[in-house]
Amino acid sequence: MQRKINPLLLVFSLLGAGVAFLIGELLLSRWLGDMPSILLVGIYFAIVALVVGVGCLLAEMISPTLNGYSWKQRYLSLSWKLLPLTVVLLFGVGAVTEFVYELNFGGVKPVKDVVMVIDDSGSMMQSDPNNSRYSAAQSLVMQMDEDNQAAVLTFSDDTQVVQPLISLSKPSNRDKVSAAIGNLQTTEGGTNISGALNEALNVINGDGQTARGAMVIMLSDGASQFDTTRELQSYVDRGIAVNTIGLGMQDPAGSALLQDIANATGGQYYDVTDAGRLGSVFQQIYDRLGDRTLLTDRSDATKDSPYYAVVRILALLLIGAALGLGLGIVFDNRHLAKSFGIGGAVSGLFAGLILEFGLSSHSFLNGLIRLIALLVLAAILSLFTGIVPVGEGRLYRGSRRNTEVPATAKDSFPVPRRNRGSKGF
Repeated sequence: MQRKINPLLLVFSLLGAGVAFLIGELLLSRWLGDMPSILLVGIYFAIVALVVGVGCLLAEMISPTLNGYSWKQRYLSLSWKLLPLTVVLLFGVGAVTEFVYELNFGGVKPVKDVVMVIDDSGSMMQSDPNNSRYSAAQSLVMQMDEDNQAAVLTFSDDTQVVQPLISLSKPSNRDKVSAAIGNLQTTEGGTNISGALNEALNVINGDGQTARGAMVIMLSDGASQFDTTRELQSYVDRGIAVNTIGLGMQDPAGSALLQDIANATGGQYYDVTDAGRLGSVFQQIYDRLGDRTLLTDRSDATKDSPYYAVVRILALLLIGAALGLGLGIVFDNRHLAKSFGIGGAVSGLFAGLILEFGLSSHSFLNGLIRLIALLVLAAILSLFTGIVPVGEGRLYRGSRRNTEVPATAKDSFPVPRRNRGSKGF
């Protein structure tokens, strides 16, 4: 049993983490939101296991520092056959931990109802002369999931419920909402934000499905008298976020009000100067409602939740431990399984902390954070054999060795017993 490090294994495991990152980013960019998150995360970590495992195998095959030359001579072919077990193990652990991460703790309700509140006051003729806000709302309705419900309100001096909450599970309902939005026109009048938000809450409460979470998207270009502390209390109590969009804001008071509304309810404020960008902004708000994943930031009501922070960190700890244990299985070495398993748990803990406190709403930075987490995961795991000693010790035995001890000379030639009754010679 020795504490030793294979520098080549460290290099190859880091290279494997880099390759896994590139493949994983392609996977996330293509399938995030289109593939079930449980399946997606499972595949992601299975890829990590495959590429890092191949790197470690190649390193030990070239320089068998940790597992010894006897492994290379007698068990290398077996190790390649065992590699798929590690891939399956990481897929399973990744999928299970993602399943747990998506559960709703602490009374959190998944957001399924989206209420769009659109400013139709006279000033919109200058802010949005081409009525791009209607096209943006139509596009969002057509992109929403089947388990969503949508509602549309417009407001100026008064608020009009264009479409109450309706399920989008049927294509005919989507067409109905889209047609109602397509018939809207800018009206004369002022900007009554207070009345609009009160009516939006009535629409949400009127649905009667309190188990479903709701979100409001409010677009405006003006300001009005509004007491955020008093008038938003019901939104805060229900956990309903109001995401606000300021379009071509000329009055700083209007921008400040929309920011205050978003901040008070846990939403986000978007300042838009070009009405042509409204489509992407609407989609961005909706995308931030997506399923929680271990690999992306939380943008819903659980963003600052300590429950999900702990669950993510523990999930990565388990994934790291499973990766280390899987590598021990590949090398068919119980001592390596112990060393890599403990090192994987430690590296997974650090990777979880990096993801939890590093991920944000910036997609480029998120990719960089994921890369750092994978590199840390591979590096600490590879170096842990310098802390926990390793030696040769097979996990699998093809046959038991003959453990019989050969007869000794004493057994072969017994000494005559002395006559206890005689004295002298």
